[in-house]
Amino acid sequence: MPAQPPAPATVNRAHARTSLRACLEVFLVFLRLGLSSFGGPAAHLGYFRTEFVARRGWLSEAAYADLVAMCQFLPGPSSSQVGMAIGVLRAGYGGALAAWLGFTLPSALLLMGLALSVLQQAHGVSGEVVHGLKIVAVAIVAQAVWGMARSLCQGLVRQAIAAAATVAALLMGGALAQLAIIVTAALAGWLILKSLPAKRLEDLPPTLSRRTGAACLLLFLALLAGIPVLAAWHPAPWLQLTSIFYRVGSLVFGGGHVVLPLLQAELVPTGWLDKDVFLAGYGAAQAVPGPLFTLAAYLGVVMSSWPNGVAGGLLCLAAIFAPSFLLVIGLLPFWDSVRRNGPMQAALAGVNAAVVGLLLAALYQPVWTSAIHSLRDLLVALAALTALMYLRMPSWAVVLLVVLAALLPGLASLN
Repeated sequence: MPAQPPAPATVNRAHARTSLRACLEVFLVFLRLGLSSFGGPAAHLGYFRTEFVARRGWLSEAAYADLVAMCQFLPGPSSSQVGMAIGVLRAGYGGALAAWLGFTLPSALLLMGLALSVLQQAHGVSGEVVHGLKIVAVAIVAQAVWGMARSLCQGLVRQAIAAAATVAALLMGGALAQLAIIVTAALAGWLILKSLPAKRLEDLPPTLSRRTGAACLLLFLALLAGIPVLAAWHPAPWLQLTSIFYRVGSLVFGGGHVVLPLLQAELVPTGWLDKDVFLAGYGAAQAVPGPLFTLAAYLGVVMSSWPNGVAGGLLCLAAIFAPSFLLVIGLLPFWDSVRRNGPMQAALAGVNAAVVGLLLAALYQPVWTSAIHSLRDLLVALAALTALMYLRMPSWAVVLLVVLAALLPGLASLN
């Protein structure tokens, strides 16, 4: 008598258990990376390659390079997006969520804890600590500008786009001006730059359908256009914050450092946040592992009005990462076609050059002008930059040393 096939319910339960195990495996691997991955997006990608290509063999070298290329093409936090894509390929939609939770949770909790301590001090951190964190932000942003300029501003045309973006950002403040700069740079790249043909890389496993991808991309656009309209019609504070952080998560090219000028322009002039508290959080974000976008959790907690506290932190964190989920899942099924499109790559090259200009403008205002007030401040910032670029010290160690240096005058005055 032939064996009976398993009942559909039994198959579904077995598949659910397999999927749950796969998601748990993804979560635990990314949790370990979230606890240990210092150094910013470039370093994160190195950790991912070691873990998933060299050690675990989840991806080939070519497939991993393809994911990195796709996420560099998207706005948002590139290393987090690579993690989401690896999670999708390993365990489906639940894998994307598991990868994000594991990689994001440690730094988000640390920054929310710091922010709660700030709230308990009536939105004040000790003056020396705030000043030290602002000085180290100068060194870290300067390092980011230098590294990005070397890779993204090769050739006179890209250098000119970056210089024009710097001048325009300094002359015209505000998030809308920055969006206009990015759009103009994309048009300039599309019209002027010549893109080299993209190298054909290994195809990724077809885990997602194009229908699913198209639905996610449409939802991304609908939320990007619809949330601001809804916030204008019903100006509840939580809707306004959701609109700000979703928009920033949708428009930031170039990684976590570039989130600084966009969030500063949205939150500080409008009174949501004090400038010193904002910059202190940005400096503290350098001392924790994981993605810099978890700065959103800190900012949500320390808002000057409701929603703030833990609820505000979770709201802002979810809003700034939501576009990345939709874009990664939306673009994966189409990426093989998009990456071979020369005009799209040329436009992206123009955007990347403008991003360097925006970050250079942010290095001057507000980072430099808020932190460097004396020769001693300048020397400490230069020492921090030397430690980062030439001694290759981890950023968390540099943050701690600079804060200690800022505290020394206060300690001396107590004796």
